[in-house]
Amino acid sequence: MREVLSDLMGWWRAGETVGMGTVVATFRSAPRPPGASMLVGPDGSAVGSVSGGCVEGAVYELAQEVVASGQPVLERYGVSDDDAFAVGLTCGGILDVYVEQVSQATFPELGDIADAVEAGEPVAVATVVEHPDPALVGRRMIAGADGSRRGSLGSARIDDAVRDDALGLLASGHSGTLSYGPDGERRGEGMRVFVWAFAPAPRMLVFGAIDFAAAVARVGSFLGYRVTVCDARPVFATNSRFPEADEVVVDWPHRYLAAEREAGRLDSRTVVTVLTHDPKFDVPLLEQALRIPDLAYVGAMGSRRTHEDRERRLREAGLTDAELARLASPIGLDLGSRTPEETAVSIAAEIIALRWGGSGEPLGRTTGRIHHDRDIATLLAGSDVPEPTAYGG
Repeated sequence: MREVLSDLMGWWRAGETVGMGTVVATFRSAPRPPGASMLVGPDGSAVGSVSGGCVEGAVYELAQEVVASGQPVLERYGVSDDDAFAVGLTCGGILDVYVEQVSQATFPELGDIADAVEAGEPVAVATVVEHPDPALVGRRMIAGADGSRRGSLGSARIDDAVRDDALGLLASGHSGTLSYGPDGERRGEGMRVFVWAFAPAPRMLVFGAIDFAAAVARVGSFLGYRVTVCDARPVFATNSRFPEADEVVVDWPHRYLAAEREAGRLDSRTVVTVLTHDPKFDVPLLEQALRIPDLAYVGAMGSRRTHEDRERRLREAGLTDAELARLASPIGLDLGSRTPEETAVSIAAEIIALRWGGSGEPLGRTTGRIHHDRDIATLLAGSDVPEPTAYGG
């Protein structure tokens, strides 16, 4: 919903009613992740996407029906390879799309949620998308990172279970569907709750104010990271040289990283790229970074000779084999990169592959699923892929 929130809020504040379809679960090679939304406005316009074009037409028609009826619907789009083109989901994956009517009457909390998202405050929105009692479908609960909650999904037991699990998704920055028994039983089935996790953007810390850093900052921003460029040299660390960065900091890299850790502003989604390839900067910085176990990625630029010298210095500083094994150096995947922009793509590719468990091999040389669910799998209830049949909510 984040990518369509501005348009949605415009209609919501004007008192209009909007049809909204949201991907709540995906299986196999589904093209869009949970949380991707498509709006059908009161003027008939379509905003956003749930499948990259595969089933938008069907969702558009269903959204119009839901606006007219007021009844939310959970629909599954999935076909065999033989029938793919007939239905429209040509990738062969499976999508569960929850379609609902959104207005000030049906979603009065939306204004507060939008304000929280705009302010960068983490908030989770839990919605019942399937339940044996149709009266509970569409019930919503808002959970804050401090454990607070607003609204109810039907009972205290349900609310307690969903709040705890929603906070786990919020901490990881992932949205997804959770399964329970009708009264929130963790080992039961029959109730499915979709959780939108609106977490602040993950951070990318770029150390070294060089031309490669400008390209990395640009790619990082494109991927949705909040990018910080840090360098101890004020003549190079300027906003004009790094317009794509969210902030440019003049400080010694290791001192800045220590301060950010002490302030609690680093987490398991934070990636660190060290581009200085100067021992007086990068060795003290890497000595700290590699001892922070929660960082998602630590990469350092330099030739193989620079890497060997850097590794020797880090060993002398007391780093263990396990700590050094976390270092991606020389940084990036082997793409044959030469320019700063190509190198930035190489670095981004390595970060993405590490995040999702990708091999970095050309897809044409691999078999099996294209999309990986490495980060999400342990958080979502159940792992079986049901047969691709459609059903309503």
